[in-house]
Amino acid sequence: MKRAIPVLALSVAGLVPVWLYSPGAAHEGELTEVAAPETPQQTQAAPKTTGSAPKTTGSAPKATGSAPATQPQQQQQAQARTVSGPAVNTSEGTVQVQVTFQGTKITDVKALRAPNSNPTRMALPLLRESALKAQSADIDTVSGATATSEGYKQSLQAAIDGAQ
Repeated sequence: MKRAIPVLALSVAGLVPVWLYSPGAAHEGELTEVAAPETPQQTQAAPKTTGSAPKTTGSAPKATGSAPATQPQQQQQAQARTVSGPAVNTSEGTVQVQVTFQGTKITDVKALRAPNSNPTRMALPLLRESALKAQSADIDTVSGATATSEGYKQSLQAAIDGAQ
């Protein structure tokens, strides 16, 4: 009986920090990814176009060859746009994607918001790859991350619809 009181007091003292524990910002239950600014993607597209333009012009005078190359660059940069889908609430958390288009082609898909769980972290790259390959929201659900996959597809489809 003499040991019961200290054991009980120490047990309560050990449980108090557990009861008062509050996770930090890194454990909010949701992944957030800062979307890349549009200018780096457009900047990356511009050197590719600039590098290929002189090769196609051949031995034509530079003044004549550079004028037509400038207009397609501006058109391609103007066509590059980013559209965010709506935040979709799922049983696991909120999912939101951002889609980058070059003309009508999907060039990038980023998860702006997603549940912070191991299955989701493993599923996001697979979902991105599938969306880029399919060029649509008609992609397979990732096993183990069904709710996240469904929310991803809904947000992706809404972003695609919003871009048209």
